[in-house]
Amino acid sequence: MNTSSLETADDARHLLGRFLRARREAMPVSAAGISALSARRRTPGLRREEVAQLAAISTAWYTWLEQGREMSLSASALARLAEVLRLSAAERGYLFELARRRDPAPPAAVDDNAAVPALRAAVQAMPMPAYLLDRTWRLRAWNASAAELFAPWLASGEPCLLRYVFFDPSARSFIRDWDERAGRLVAEFRADSALYPNDAALACLIAELQRDSTAFADFWSRHSVLAREGGQRAFNHPKQGFVLRNQITLVPSCSPDHKLVLLLPAGDGFSAEHQQP
Repeated sequence: MNTSSLETADDARHLLGRFLRARREAMPVSAAGISALSARRRTPGLRREEVAQLAAISTAWYTWLEQGREMSLSASALARLAEVLRLSAAERGYLFELARRRDPAPPAAVDDNAAVPALRAAVQAMPMPAYLLDRTWRLRAWNASAAELFAPWLASGEPCLLRYVFFDPSARSFIRDWDERAGRLVAEFRADSALYPNDAALACLIAELQRDSTAFADFWSRHSVLAREGGQRAFNHPKQGFVLRNQITLVPSCSPDHKLVLLLPAGDGFSAEHQQP
């Protein structure tokens, strides 16, 4: 028996209960559309039965939830509670994390116009090659070092990394071990695209790649899924020759549908177990 797992689950249930109680007691009665029947209320904020009624769940079920009891939690019921308690995006994420359920609501829309200027400034401030991708893996920003390293990609005029890799013949010579890297890119892209199941731009991109690239269609049909991890990346540069770099991919908290990719000199903080072919 894994005791630590049981203790962790028990802790999460009690944290969830205390969190819900704190949010319930902090919720103004007027904000919930409830008129106080008297000037005095023994309970600050909303009562348990009021939350239960507004969320269309039983009072007993909600009471047990606040008490941290072991019980079945449906994502839809948790979503209704999040709406009733007017949880922020961070609070809602915390709720579902503690409950170990996936939020049924689609990811909140991100204002690219607000986030990208700051991210572009961050890219320009990096001393190593750095570039920024959006959720369709389209190049949104890069610095001078990246322009030098990825000259074949930028010279192609194709801002989408996937279109360059699968449509431009020069990519097969520029990227060493193209088959290995291309297959991994597709597996990483599949993991990304699952986060945006209703995104029309992503759907169009996937359809285009499947239609116009037999290599992409083959990799896509394998249903491989991988995280976009770091590791060694090797290139056949037309001027520099063989180039080896260590890649790190960061997800900005201000714009989680973007990726900030850094290419460090080979050997900087990477052990053999992090190396990728």
